[in-house]
Amino acid sequence: AIPITIIGAILLGFTLPVTPLQILWINLVTAVALDLTLAFETTEPGTMRRRPRSTGEPLLSGQLVWRICFVSALFMAAAFGIFFWALERGLPLETARTMVVNTIVVLEIFYLFSVRYVHGTSLTWTGVVGTPAVLIGVATVVIAQAAFTYLPVLQGVFETRPIGLGDSLVILGIGVALLLIVELEKRVGRWLFAGRPGHPADPGA
Repeated sequence: AIPITIIGAILLGFTLPVTPLQILWINLVTAVALDLTLAFETTEPGTMRRRPRSTGEPLLSGQLVWRICFVSALFMAAAFGIFFWALERGLPLETARTMVVNTIVVLEIFYLFSVRYVHGTSLTWTGVVGTPAVLIGVATVVIAQAAFTYLPVLQGVFETRPIGLGDSLVILGIGVALLLIVELEKRVGRWLFAGRPGHPADPGA
């Protein structure tokens, strides 16, 4: 999502919504605190009842390619949307970029809850609460982002600025919206791809 956002900004001649150092921060925080939590996830319910993948089936299925493009487009739209919204209100460029970084990280958090269940819905009590590893990872990211946004030392390093409560709630709402949209896309995808090998609705499920 970040490379697409940067490429889009360059091609369209926009000011970069994040700096290279901020990109490094996003990758560091999400890779260490969020991506590693998936290693501690239990197997998704119903996995053993699904038909095995065909040996001739490509690694990247059409559905998976669509999901990557779809989610990347949502991330890019959210990043540009919050960036230009901040600038139009007369906020400094540094504040706008800080909001973009926080938006991307919040989206990563909510997408983590969705991607934990590839074939089923994440809108259950277990899906929303998460496992201890997920909760620890999310808490770590929240603390890190608070320091990134409000700690003077990190503000000097990453050129960030404080974000008001109202803007923080908007960013949180964008994360919730992403989760709901992706879950809706999952439901539509289950209907469109039903009956294909490996799909929960196929005859072998």
